[in-house]
Amino acid sequence: MKVKIAGIQIDVRLADRTHNLETMSRWARRAVAEDDVRLSIFPECALSGYCYDSREEAWEHAESADGPACQALVEVARETRSHLIYGYLERRGAKLHNSVNLVGPEGLVGTYRKTHIPYLGVDRFTDTGTEPYEVHTAGELRIGMLICYDGSFPEPSRILALRGADLIALPTNWPPGSGCTANVVPNARALENAVYFAAVNRVGEERGFDFIGQSSLIDTNGWVISSASPETAEQILIAEIDPEIAREKHLKRIPGKHEIHRFRDRRPDLYGPLVEPLIEGPIRY
Repeated sequence: MKVKIAGIQIDVRLADRTHNLETMSRWARRAVAEDDVRLSIFPECALSGYCYDSREEAWEHAESADGPACQALVEVARETRSHLIYGYLERRGAKLHNSVNLVGPEGLVGTYRKTHIPYLGVDRFTDTGTEPYEVHTAGELRIGMLICYDGSFPEPSRILALRGADLIALPTNWPPGSGCTANVVPNARALENAVYFAAVNRVGEERGFDFIGQSSLIDTNGWVISSASPETAEQILIAEIDPEIAREKHLKRIPGKHEIHRFRDRRPDLYGPLVEPLIEGPIRY
């Protein structure tokens, strides 16, 4: 069964959760009304904004995973009979996380907390996520979630693919200098794992930081299905994806002559250095 998904590239106001929540709700309803979308994906920190100058300032604009914004978006999901993924700042006890939620008509489906933290924006003050990478079910889709910088590491996407993800969603806040990442990383992660990949960035400006847009929806062969226009404007990207294609990892390009299986052909026995501690050497750490 094919499923329509939307990457919704929006402008976000720093520290204005009310406005940002209204923006997400409006675009999610539009995606369903105009294109019968079953899953809408919004950017990283779409609820809160990103460019905070201190942990204390960011804390004031964070909320719990099942907080008021979550409940409001669950109502949108019930109304539209769809699912939504959105980024926000999460208060979790004394910890502050850069997180994303997956919500649907049944409520909060899953939460992911960013595990790779750059020295940039609010990430300078957030706590690192430590939970295993999980795959969540939303209707016909099995979804893995990552955030921004996580996409630059191949390991999380591979784990999500091994755990059965049909689609990996990457809400992001790419600033200038990230153009190569936007043009290469989503395609590479999709190709190497034979999964669909949705990289959803934002537009607009916060405290001198511009955001470059360049969102994209990628198929299981690494080809672009839909990409944002060159103008850094709010827009919806639409793709119709087929979970069954993502679940077939045995690729028969010429049966009996050219066949590959990117999971079966792995060599985990040789990958030990990936998880060894860093040692001193020619690379400057």
